[in-house]
Amino acid sequence: MKTTITFSVITVTYNAERCLRRTLDSVRAQRYHDIEHLIIDGASKDSTLAMAHDYAAKSKHKVVVMSEPDRGIYDAMNKGLRNATGDYIIYMNAGDSFPKSDTLEHISRCISDSCQQTGSGELPAVMYGDTDWTDDCGIVIGHRNHKAPKRLTWKSFKQGMLVCHQAFYARMDIARNIMYDLQYRHSADVDWCIRVMKEAERRQLPMVNVQEVVAQYQREGQTTANHKASLLERFHIMRKHYGLLTTVMMHAWFVIRRVTG
Repeated sequence: MKTTITFSVITVTYNAERCLRRTLDSVRAQRYHDIEHLIIDGASKDSTLAMAHDYAAKSKHKVVVMSEPDRGIYDAMNKGLRNATGDYIIYMNAGDSFPKSDTLEHISRCISDSCQQTGSGELPAVMYGDTDWTDDCGIVIGHRNHKAPKRLTWKSFKQGMLVCHQAFYARMDIARNIMYDLQYRHSADVDWCIRVMKEAERRQLPMVNVQEVVAQYQREGQTTANHKASLLERFHIMRKHYGLLTTVMMHAWFVIRRVTG
């Protein structure tokens, strides 16, 4: 096993001056040193880039700022994935944050513990945890409805996206070979996570629950703002991975669960 684990945090931005500061301050506050932070900007017209460059000049971590027009959030995420160099990749977009200054220290310890337990020296394919929702001011308003399962497999997402994208830390050598599918405009992250987990199973690599809240994100976002389109995409994604019958049955169960409370 490597003696030092490096994390690549990718932040996608576009005219994000209102909420970017919270994310930058959160990454800067991490006590863990082996972090690179890639800010992938879509040619913002507000003060986003100025904030990013000021942050880069003052940060103790390696910071890379890229800005150019893109074809949407998942195209920008792919750019970050292609340019990242860490052992694990984390998507922490404008407005998202780490809950504590020792979050990455904790995850690094969990990686080391997993390697010792397996005795193989192989890094886990995925580290994951729970998520809190915040309001527009970054104040925590509660836990995300879905709790991360004790044991995660690619089949777990039949029940919905049980692990939030921001709380899903994928091993870089796996993630880089699995780009976001740009045919999905609102839910490509669901498809990406499932494909990463399928590859983890194929390689017989563990996925480890760190048993802690590892991300905070604003409840209002890209997917919420396009809720109907996102749900339709998720239906197509689930059908692709789990089959039509299973997908229809699970959606019927979702409806019953919502009606019965």
